[in-house]
Amino acid sequence: MNHSTETLPTEQRQRCEIWTRVMGYHRPVSQFNHGKQSEHYERCHFREHATTR
Repeated sequence: MNHSTETLPTEQRQRCEIWTRVMGYHRPVSQFNHGKQSEHYERCHFREHATTR
């Protein structure tokens, strides 16, 4: 049976932890203080596309 997030019962869902690299090591964003969490969510993420030759 294939479940999507819209139809998956709440008791079967699992929390997704977001980690990021800070000062040379990885840490979960949930452990940041409120100011650092806000700063993290305001970051602009970008994708660098491969160059063609």
